[in-house]
Amino acid sequence: MSIDIIIPLYKPKKELFALLDALLTQTVRVNRIILMNTEEKYFTQLIYGSLFWEKYGNKVSVYHISQREFNHGGTRRMAVRRSEAEVFVMMTQDAKPANPYLLERLLKALRPDQVAAAYARQLPAPDCGVIERYTRSFNYPDRSHVNTLADLERKGIKTFFCSNVCAAYKRSIYDELDGFVKRTIFNEDMIFAAGAIKSGYAVAYAADAEVIHSHNYTNMQQMRRNFDLGVSQADNPQIFRSLPSEKEGKKMVKETSRWLWQHKNKRLLPHFYIQCAAKYAGYLLGKHYKKLPKRMVMACTDSPYYWER
Repeated sequence: MSIDIIIPLYKPKKELFALLDALLTQTVRVNRIILMNTEEKYFTQLIYGSLFWEKYGNKVSVYHISQREFNHGGTRRMAVRRSEAEVFVMMTQDAKPANPYLLERLLKALRPDQVAAAYARQLPAPDCGVIERYTRSFNYPDRSHVNTLADLERKGIKTFFCSNVCAAYKRSIYDELDGFVKRTIFNEDMIFAAGAIKSGYAVAYAADAEVIHSHNYTNMQQMRRNFDLGVSQADNPQIFRSLPSEKEGKKMVKETSRWLWQHKNKRLLPHFYIQCAAKYAGYLLGKHYKKLPKRMVMACTDSPYYWER
């Protein structure tokens, strides 16, 4: 199967070169890498004086949009229209293949006819904090699985989980389902996965397909990201109304608390609970954003340009 990689960019740094090199040295040959860059000046600043086009020009295509044009669903839809491959892989600029087998293993997970998408395991970066390191393993365990509609009663909202940090999609099924939602502040991957599963398809988690990706967010950053998560759920009640995230969140808090206690990290528990409170506050505010004044929405969101359109 032919394969393209799609990566949205915003203020890319020199790590982009390492990511491109890692993708172009995979065991599976990449047809094309499509970079959807927000604000041309930032990309120009990065490649100024480099041999970017001489090195990557025959494999990499770059398209520029303004910050006002960007949204999580529409920008990715735009990028997919520029791909003619049978499979496309969505990635983010801060993820990096852990080894040369990433694409090969994603394609293997995508092979069964009923699988519409397959997403990779996210491993913590070396600078990752203790709490984030455990929550990575909670959300991205070491065992693969495939989710279908039959799992909904048992797994709840986790049935629809998928992550465009690194996920492969069959183009034929993507087109059949009309692709990513045209406009969303967040969660375009999960919204598509929910639609695919409700249409009788499956979403695979490929634990052996690994990318390095983690963050050390402040409490305010966590609050803002979860505000946008709540907004995306409020705007898609057909998916999330009957499947709230709270149950999964409580499970994560319980399991992380136990792990911190058992691994002699009790001193981190107060910080963890404050972090959880910030995330939950952001999520609740986001779910009820329509009742908030515009000024408060702008103070809470991680995506201010989204609200200006």
